[in-house]
Amino acid sequence: MLGATEITDETWENLESILIQADLGMDTASSVLDSLRLTTRTEGLLQSEALNSALKAELISRLQSPPVLDFSARPTVIFLVGVNGSGKTTTAAKLGQRFLDEGRSVLFGAADTFRAAAVDQLQVWGARLGVAVVAGAAESDPGAVAFSAVQSALARDIEVVLIDTAGRLHTRSNLMEELKKVHRVAGKALTGAPHHVWLVLDSTTGQNALHQARAFLDAVKVTGVILTKLDSSAKGGMAFAIQHELGLPILFAGLGEQAQDLTPFDPAAFVAGMMPAD
Repeated sequence: MLGATEITDETWENLESILIQADLGMDTASSVLDSLRLTTRTEGLLQSEALNSALKAELISRLQSPPVLDFSARPTVIFLVGVNGSGKTTTAAKLGQRFLDEGRSVLFGAADTFRAAAVDQLQVWGARLGVAVVAGAAESDPGAVAFSAVQSALARDIEVVLIDTAGRLHTRSNLMEELKKVHRVAGKALTGAPHHVWLVLDSTTGQNALHQARAFLDAVKVTGVILTKLDSSAKGGMAFAIQHELGLPILFAGLGEQAQDLTPFDPAAFVAGMMPAD
């Protein structure tokens, strides 16, 4: 589409379709196109291929690089939240691997007590990585598990506690209230905890991810987002709306199933994966 042809009304229509298919959403796509139209006038662009670089520059300008993470609290308690199937447990393992590689000690809290497979999965990862896992009985109080995990980390002088919470529908108020309780209980175990609440979003979700992010932000003060499954056909364009409308930084991108398949979010690389090459 961005070949050596003259820019026409059809060019803009095709470009709008591409942006919407990349999950930017109608509002963001319209805003991007408005900026590009201004660029074509001010810079005198006449050929469609000239839009490629301008488009990439416009998209990159709308994304922020992730902030430097604060690990000043000891232990630093990190909650992973999100809906069912978003990849929280695997993401916990990937984060554990990353923090271990950085020389930090890690402990896992298996607070997804309603899905036995999640506890088993985290314990398998813990054994593989050499990380202790604090878990409770099936269907036990997830708040109690979070409390025990933080206390255990204090006793062992662990630097980072990763707490895997149960997946929950953002539209179910009772489940969100329970998550708020787990959040409060962690603060009773250690003042200021949790220090980070990271929302794990499946990048194949599309624009529904924005509604998820807003609900979790309201419930438990989400501080950052991790996009998973970007190794699939998903473009992850909802990242633009999440940053623009909610002000949440994208911290990491999940690119596979292995422990090392989690990388810090890179706006330029992200946009390059969405758009055609020069």
